Amino acid sequence: MDLTPHTTTADIRRCRPTTAVLPVGSFEQHGDFLPLATDTLIATAIATRIAAIYNVLLLPAVTMSCSHEHAAWPGTVSISHQTLAAIITDVADSLHAQGVHRLAIVNAHGGNYVLSNVVQAANANAPRSMTLFPTRTDWDTARRDAELETSAHDDMHAGELEASILVAAYPEVLRDGALEQDHVGGDRSLLLVGGMSAYTPSGVIGKPSAATAAKGKALLDSLASSFGAHLQFLDEQQLMHGRAQK
Repeated sequence: MDLTPHTTTADIRRCRPTTAVLPVGSFEQHGDFLPLATDTLIATAIATRIAAIYNVLLLPAVTMSCSHEHAAWPGTVSISHQTLAAIITDVADSLHAQGVHRLAIVNAHGGNYVLSNVVQAANANAPRSMTLFPTRTDWDTARRDAELETSAHDDMHAGELEASILVAAYPEVLRDGALEQDHVGGDRSLLLVGGMSAYTPSGVIGKPSAATAAKGKALLDSLASSFGAHLQFLDEQQLMHGRAQK
């Protein structure tokens, strides 16, 4: 499976995008039947859908991030929050040097808390230069649009939402039995202390049995639509900057 954008430098010279889209995933357990790269696949699916609609520079995904809460399961690989923050900052600086002054981070792993701080700091330094997508509101809207059965709390990991996007975008990665591993995680107020293993023996918290390709497509369509508001907000700063230079 090739997840690398095939854009050429000539494409960028012709289209002249002023916003780049960077998918951020993870490499962590998603139960015994979904791939370790699930979050990376989902971030890439969302970002690719965005790039098909808007004039943006689609970047290759950051494939490992902060997955420390999944360390109890084999195969999970994490980088530090300092490293993840440095990657985002370096990418933004590199883009800025060639005239792409806005960056949209498409994050598909909930444990990447540091990204909020990175975006806050970037915008304090250069207003409306960076956004973190999807927000909780964007996800909630997508859940409603796709008519998911589960809530965000009950469907936290490897459940209806994630499995639906995989079924729609990458059906070949699902193993037999992937949609039969439902598990309710209950209250998880001490997740940061105990990690995922304190709340699930399988690594799943959610209802993958409810996943369908139709729901996955509706989720991606809704998220792509919601991204327009983020891009417009960034564009307003670009327009103000242009007027100031005249």
